[in-house]
Amino acid sequence: MVAAPHTGTHRTGQSGPSRPSGTADRDTARSGRRSRTRRRSRTGRSAWAAFALLTAPTLIGLGVFKYVAIGWSFLLSLSDARGTIAPGRWVGLDNYRTLLADRTFRASLGQILLFTAFIVPVTFAASLGLALLVHRIRRGRAVVRTAFLIPAAVSYVAASLLWKMCLFNGLPAGIANTLTGWFGMDPVPWLQTTSPPLYWIVLVTLRLWLQVGFYMVLFLAGLQGIPEDLYEAAALDGAKGLRLLRSITLPMLRNTSVAVLMLLFIAAFQAFDEFYNLFNSGLSGTGAAPVQTPLVYLYNTAMGSQDYGLGSAGAFVLTALIVGVTLIQGRFTGFGRKEG
Repeated sequence: MVAAPHTGTHRTGQSGPSRPSGTADRDTARSGRRSRTRRRSRTGRSAWAAFALLTAPTLIGLGVFKYVAIGWSFLLSLSDARGTIAPGRWVGLDNYRTLLADRTFRASLGQILLFTAFIVPVTFAASLGLALLVHRIRRGRAVVRTAFLIPAAVSYVAASLLWKMCLFNGLPAGIANTLTGWFGMDPVPWLQTTSPPLYWIVLVTLRLWLQVGFYMVLFLAGLQGIPEDLYEAAALDGAKGLRLLRSITLPMLRNTSVAVLMLLFIAAFQAFDEFYNLFNSGLSGTGAAPVQTPLVYLYNTAMGSQDYGLGSAGAFVLTALIVGVTLIQGRFTGFGRKEG
């Protein structure tokens, strides 16, 4: 009898068909990758949750007290908001037209332009000159730098009161009158003298004392970034003194100089504290001040007359002026342009 051919699978004690070892390895690798992906996903969600928890107070405060406030102020500038900070009757651009037609506001713009045209180049030159002198000091440079930087930490309000009550108080015993008395000059009321306008001496010296040290440090940082090899190579060619300054120092300080100029322009247009505190005479305010900036005018309009619509419109006009001047300066100085 012939046996039938065996067509089944030969079993050697196994319960099922055997799997190739390569397939098992690939399955294990895929499982490991999925596990690592899930762990990274959980870690990423935890990191985002921690980030949101830590930054939420700052973002909410920034949004409410800055961006929402800016938007609300813009609505006020288009409304008749007198005696209230709630948008009232819609007037469109009437506040802007009223503001630009106000002779006092236009005079304040002219005065701040005059102040900017003088204080910016003077502060720039003083800061750069002081930085060049301090940079040449080999011993005690940190002490000298700190001594000039300390005034930058003083508030404008405190410095204004110091200038007003001690240095230029108009009394014979005042510091300024004492110094001028040594040269035979009579005591003068510095802040009240309008012909000649001696109050500008008070304003300019105060602004210089507060700002020169800060911008000096910026120039020092730029000077320290200039390679010494350039000066050594120029010295071998016989260059020295002003030639080094024109050929190496000033060109290498171009980016720092442009940034300093931009900061000076913005700070000058935003002048408020010294003008307000020097000429403020208590309850009478600053109405009799010989000079006032746009911010002082807007402060008196909004807080004094409580015309918040007109004050908000003035804030946006001043912002547009600052942005325009900054863009023009950046266009002429090439701020942000890549070196060719």
